[in-house]
Amino acid sequence: MTPYDDSDTKTLKGDHSTPVETHGDPRPTRSEAEAAVELLLRWAGDDPTREGLVGTPGRVARAWQEFCVGYTEDPASLLSSTFEEVEGYDDMVMLRNIRLESHCEHHMVPILGVAHIAYMPDRRVVGISKLARVLDSFARRLQTQETLTAQVAECIQSELRPRGVALLIDAQHQCCTSCLCKSSGQVVAPSWRMGKLCT
Repeated sequence: MTPYDDSDTKTLKGDHSTPVETHGDPRPTRSEAEAAVELLLRWAGDDPTREGLVGTPGRVARAWQEFCVGYTEDPASLLSSTFEEVEGYDDMVMLRNIRLESHCEHHMVPILGVAHIAYMPDRRVVGISKLARVLDSFARRLQTQETLTAQVAECIQSELRPRGVALLIDAQHQCCTSCLCKSSGQVVAPSWRMGKLCT
């Protein structure tokens, strides 16, 4: 969903736990969003009334509801249920090769890749799938890869209070491969480390 999908407060990127008011601005309706897509199609030089494009504005609006559903979610809440019965386990927990799909906030084109998340528990752990869900919740917003990396790591640190957190994202930006420099094979790989995983 977009940041305007209902009149309630939203969780916006930059703060994973504090709802942000929409300042009383009325959100655009679905029909207004579809009209904006139709306008963009005409601006690009195509005919929105031709057979292949007749349903495109509606499909695009529905797609962006899914692409941006993270604006309506609180990633921190995904880490609220933890377990302390770990039989004295005292080492790193790592989840590798998590599929990543997001959209660049500068050009609104895809960022595609994988993420690797690790943390060193301090007496309690979280269900391993929750790490992937936290990543996905932040990724389903308009992002920069650097901001996404920091948000996920800081969320895990603040909610689980582990002895250390590390995160690495390997991804390709379609603004590089398609829109601007049109080069292939470039991978952006920001990383973030906290606590004992800084060394």
